Amino acid sequence: MAATMIPPAHAPAFLERAGWQGAAILPLAGDASFRRYFRVERDGQSAVLMDAPPEHEDSRPFLAVARHLDAIGFRAPRILAEDLGQGLILLEDFGDARMKEVIEADPAAESGIYARAIDLLADLHDAAPGALPPYDMAVYQREAGLFPEWYMPAVGLDSDGAAYRDAWNEALAPVAQDRSITVLRDYHAENIMLLGDGSLGLLDFQDALAGHPVYDLVSLLQDARRDVPEVLEADMIARYAERHRFDAAAYALLGAQRNAKILGIFTRLWKRDGKPRYLAFQPRVWAYLERDLAHPALEPVKAWFDSHVPPDARSAFWAGYAA
Repeated sequence: MAATMIPPAHAPAFLERAGWQGAAILPLAGDASFRRYFRVERDGQSAVLMDAPPEHEDSRPFLAVARHLDAIGFRAPRILAEDLGQGLILLEDFGDARMKEVIEADPAAESGIYARAIDLLADLHDAAPGALPPYDMAVYQREAGLFPEWYMPAVGLDSDGAAYRDAWNEALAPVAQDRSITVLRDYHAENIMLLGDGSLGLLDFQDALAGHPVYDLVSLLQDARRDVPEVLEADMIARYAERHRFDAAAYALLGAQRNAKILGIFTRLWKRDGKPRYLAFQPRVWAYLERDLAHPALEPVKAWFDSHVPPDARSAFWAGYAA
């Protein structure tokens, strides 16, 4: 990681223009995209430097969604400085208390923290989505299409792309027209920070769209990166349903769509981007997908999977990659 986490050469000049001259720049994290994050420290204060090379990443949606969330009362990092031409953004530092690690350190806190995350979603769904692009059938299909594009050849299988698209068109028709709320699209335990004032901070929201309410519920409760006990999942769905209508068929539909997408993305990260560590998550994602496909609403999609993806090309294929 050391070689990839060297700050860009133009970072010190950017920080000087932002009033952080002489600050230390320390590696913080990379993610599944080309973005990298550094902690900037000076005189007991800290901020986060996001390096998003403009040839790979368009940071304008990040800035727009951050400001939208802030305007409607949610904790996205405040924007301290920006230079989109160089792909640099200086952000408020949310600290190190990330939901995933806090729960790992104190498993007894799991239910209470998830309850707070569910309450945040319920609050978010009380607010209008603003001028966000739509989460429509074209987007659903583009995402689901990552499975035949990347996963199928990686496990040595051919795919019938037209039949796959037809199956998703039929299955997703009941949910694809919903534009009612802000969908963050990657709302899970690695993108939620526990802040000192008791609120939750949001990360990785730049792909937000106006779409269906249960998508982020699935993202949180069918987390690709950590096991969420089914009892906790059921309890949190019930908590959400106290505030907003819950549609079990939509939950299965969008769960299946998301998990098929993730299987494709994690395979692409391995094959294209040289990031094999994501393969350890494939068995967990398959378990979610198999459960979602069992819902009657997924009948056409399940038929495609049963015809094209044999059992030995599913979860068991990745057993040797488990962490």
